[in-house]
Amino acid sequence: MTDAYADRVRRVAALRACDTVLSGIRPTSVAEQLDTIRATATEELLPDFYGEGGAVETVERRVAELLGTEAVAFFPTGTMAQQVAMRYGAELTGRDGVGLHPLSHPLMHERDAYAVLGGLRAVRTTGAPRNPTAEEIAGLDEPVGTLLLELPLRDAGFVLPTWDELVAVVGAARDRGFRVHLDGARLWESTVHLGRSPAEVAGLADSTYVSFYKSLGGHSGAALAGTADLVRYARAWRHRYGGNLFQQWPAALAALAGLDRELPRLPAYVAHAKRVAEALAGLPGARIHPAPPHTHQFRLWLPHPAGALNDANLALAEEEKAWFVGGWQETELPGVAMAEVTVAGPALELDPDQVIDLADRFLRTTGAVRSALDRPGHG
Repeated sequence: MTDAYADRVRRVAALRACDTVLSGIRPTSVAEQLDTIRATATEELLPDFYGEGGAVETVERRVAELLGTEAVAFFPTGTMAQQVAMRYGAELTGRDGVGLHPLSHPLMHERDAYAVLGGLRAVRTTGAPRNPTAEEIAGLDEPVGTLLLELPLRDAGFVLPTWDELVAVVGAARDRGFRVHLDGARLWESTVHLGRSPAEVAGLADSTYVSFYKSLGGHSGAALAGTADLVRYARAWRHRYGGNLFQQWPAALAALAGLDRELPRLPAYVAHAKRVAEALAGLPGARIHPAPPHTHQFRLWLPHPAGALNDANLALAEEEKAWFVGGWQETELPGVAMAEVTVAGPALELDPDQVIDLADRFLRTTGAVRSALDRPGHG
């Protein structure tokens, strides 16, 4: 067992034991996840076979209804689904350029798969840490096959455009003959800020990808939604990419459970995130972005080293059964760290006064950790 894995196991165990959780959820055991999918499965349900039948087709029908699209294909990963969507755009238009934000998932987290596997070229849409504007799309110096819009833009702080801005961007893309694909890994919770239903948002685009685990709590899996022609193409390329698994019913059942259980709760999470963010903004030296949050996730900066903050969060969890915020990262400013805050079910139990009390306990623990680290001879 590596040190990194051992540290992860320790953090998961501490979080599972907490009575109070501000950011994130208590991790579930394998047995608990099995109970969830058992409760979702009906007695007569049979396994899927290579993507046909069973819970996989049930998920596809459900997502098609939610997004208002002709067809949907279930994928084992969102990365694979988006590779197919971008490839389709290139073949349909004859253009190998893809309009991508520099902070988009394909450029930040997929090891250049769009280029290495798809032979595509990134055309960066803007240098600003936000979604591109209609003027920026209209002013691109070369045409692209597909414009990919990530809703929300996670690595800029889970930021979204307004509905009118999104409509204008799509209109600018249409004027130039670009296909529009939505990276909707977190589309479900974006609908609150946009003020539109999932079907209205997806209706702007030629294709939409949604995730089943990022906000819905599934095991894995994604869906690519669009026209029947796109989905026929997607099924062929899903096979070529190695995504036509023999059976995917566990992931599909977990996706159905998430659609039933978590999807209706997301608006409450988004609303409560605004209250949590307002409370945290009052901490000494704290910064919140965006303020107020656009979804149930946002970024928090504190003037302490990331190591001290992570150590303090773990100590608070193990000693007081309370989890504040984990996953602190160093920033370009020495002594200032950033973390992503996710307001989900457990945080609904905390009112603003309780959030502030938890934050004060966390900061006191951080101070104790820093004092210990600063003592002569430490380490």
